[in-house]
Amino acid sequence: MDKPGIIIISHVYEIAKGIERLLQEVAGDVPIKVIGGVDKTDIGTSFDTISELVNSHPSTNLLAFYDLGSAKMNLEMVQDFSDKNITVYDVPVVEGAYTAAALLQAGVTKEGVEEQLKEMQMDK
Repeated sequence: MDKPGIIIISHVYEIAKGIERLLQEVAGDVPIKVIGGVDKTDIGTSFDTISELVNSHPSTNLLAFYDLGSAKMNLEMVQDFSDKNITVYDVPVVEGAYTAAALLQAGVTKEGVEEQLKEMQMDK
């Protein structure tokens, strides 16, 4: 299996790009892609943009982080239609993605990452 990658879905372009910049500082070898907003100016998320993000990602095993509920809803719809293995995490987006990226960079397995993320799990 190929190296796991990370995707970030945010309602705001600048938030997504800021998280990407932060993660690249600790995980330069981890494939990371982000999408923020419907485009660079409109706030929101869409099935189509998330689908494009997933399809363009070089990894087939993706760890997915999101900022708000409708981002999760669109992400789960893409998950249903994708051939890629997408795991959606209900954790704070910055802290969760940062932890996952740093651990993947250090060579920790996806299972090891998930063990660490369990402690950050948000109650539903």
